[in-house]
Amino acid sequence: MKVYLGIDVGSVTTKIAALNQDDELIAHCYIPTEGKPITIIQQGLKQIKQQLPADTEISGVATTGSARYLAGVIVGADLVKNEITCHAVAALQRIPEVQTIIEIGGQDSKIIIIRDKVVTDFGMNTVCAAGTGSFLDHQALRLNMSIEDFTRQALKSDTPVRIAGRCTVFAESDMVHKQQMGHRIENIIYGLCQALVRNYLNNVGTGKEILPPIAFQGGVAFNSGIVRALEEELNTTIIVPPHHEVMGAIGAALLAHEKVVESSNGSHFKGFGISDVHYQTSSFECKSCPNLCEIAQLSINGKVLARWGGRCDLWERSLSGQQS
Repeated sequence: MKVYLGIDVGSVTTKIAALNQDDELIAHCYIPTEGKPITIIQQGLKQIKQQLPADTEISGVATTGSARYLAGVIVGADLVKNEITCHAVAALQRIPEVQTIIEIGGQDSKIIIIRDKVVTDFGMNTVCAAGTGSFLDHQALRLNMSIEDFTRQALKSDTPVRIAGRCTVFAESDMVHKQQMGHRIENIIYGLCQALVRNYLNNVGTGKEILPPIAFQGGVAFNSGIVRALEEELNTTIIVPPHHEVMGAIGAALLAHEKVVESSNGSHFKGFGISDVHYQTSSFECKSCPNLCEIAQLSINGKVLARWGGRCDLWERSLSGQQS
């Protein structure tokens, strides 16, 4: 069986998706990154291997996410792509008529505008946590409840309380104030969901023409309170596709399939054995120019495998020169 892998390594979670030759999802995993991307990539590959038949042949692999370059070096990626492209490709395969993609992750959020099956605009928020999943996780922790309970409570609300959601600090203090005033917890929680949606639309969605059909992707789409708040704010149905939490990885796998078919050179995948390799990471400051870029490097047994992170390709060229 020929299989194509997509690996999406984010700051909060790592997602891996495996597609068959018909681009059907046959295996996937969703694991907290915990600040250990290399270890978690290796752990995820072990999980995927266990889900696949013994005669599986990995025919292509692509990486995406904030640690896509690191992941690409480790697994031997055939393609490294940004999250915007991967989410758009996956959404178009699942919902061909989609015109807007809302993607909210743990520490960043995105909006992707599609017209006639082509990405025409996008926006990202990578600075403020008030429009991301970590905002809700933190408030659920403060209330001493799981994010699942948090979601259930939000759906019970009948008279939501307005929470100032422009900033996580203000939102938390406002939430405490509303609790002290005696408002019911479910109305406060749904008020937080509404605050996150307002923050998202006022920041990431500013100036964007948000037209249906609208797909909601990313881990936060598990939260039905956010889905409800989006539907109320946008006055339309929000489509949450199956496996919404791994759509970035699915898009990467679709692109890997396309890339390998076009090139016909086979895959550079290093094999599942990389799960047992011990890698070392380090960084240094380049002083070749006033930019003072921080250069990251990946090594094994003292041998540098890859360097990246500079505004130019000085260190990448230096490494290729050593290897030739």
